[in-house]
Amino acid sequence: MTMAIIDATGHIVGRFSSIVAKRLLNGEEIVVVNAEKAIVTGKRSRVLATYQAKKRHGSTTSRMRGIGPFYPRRPDMILRRTISRMLPYQQPRGRDALKRLRVYIDVPDAFKGKPFEIIEVAKRPPQGPVLALGEISKALGSKFEVSR
Repeated sequence: MTMAIIDATGHIVGRFSSIVAKRLLNGEEIVVVNAEKAIVTGKRSRVLATYQAKKRHGSTTSRMRGIGPFYPRRPDMILRRTISRMLPYQQPRGRDALKRLRVYIDVPDAFKGKPFEIIEVAKRPPQGPVLALGEISKALGSKFEVSR
């Protein structure tokens, strides 16, 4: 089994997630670092409105208020959920693939100094409005900190 360490800095979340999901299904073990620096394209107000709507999914008048699905606020968990939803997670091969995925905020000490892979297809040329997962996470109320 091969292991790839991928730096998510500047990658578009959707394209990045679909490529990583395909590689996981092919049997690779993947570690994603710098999840907070992955980007979502679109205007800030529209992107945040989408994520905030997911955060408070249930209506306040509902009898079953507070019943899922709940959405993560930390950037590493947002990215992990995005990748997991691109896998056939109700089938054993999808669940096994998800077990081979590790997503981290910043770069853990175990992976410092090792070469990182970049997925060129998922990189964003600097055009139009973008928002990093770290910014989205902060707007949703997450208290994640990048250790320096």
